[in-house]
Amino acid sequence: MAKIYVASSWRNAYQPAIVQVLRENGHEVYDFRNPAPGEKGFAWSDIDPEWKSWTPEQFREGLNHEVAKHGYKRDIEALKWCDSCLLVLPSGLSAHLEAGWAAGNNKPTAVYAPEIKEPELMYKLMQDSVSWVPAPWFCTQYEQVLEFFDRLNKTKEIW
Repeated sequence: MAKIYVASSWRNAYQPAIVQVLRENGHEVYDFRNPAPGEKGFAWSDIDPEWKSWTPEQFREGLNHEVAKHGYKRDIEALKWCDSCLLVLPSGLSAHLEAGWAAGNNKPTAVYAPEIKEPELMYKLMQDSVSWVPAPWFCTQYEQVLEFFDRLNKTKEIW
């Protein structure tokens, strides 16, 4: 089965359910909300409760905080570990960077969009990463996501 990095947002209500569905179907899934036993995912509020009012300089300093370094290390190691990625919409900037990194590193990347906030043309970049997979890459239902990863697994010799 696939080793999947699920890229999404803390605000995304669909993320926990799709992680569970993928795991129930035999996939190994990285969950940024619960990245390792006994660990919770990275949050800027762990660095500073007033992070939303930071200046650009404070943000730059925050990126170098030990908590941020640990969260980044954990997430980038999971991106390197995975063999595929699922971007779950709606999501924020980090998730889009993660999905773009995965696709750019030849990791098949699909999009799960149970709803959208705004259409984006460049999601077609993900299509380029999976044009050889005979399944929908832009999924709007759980079943399509499962079909994508099932067909991806059946074509593993290609990737």
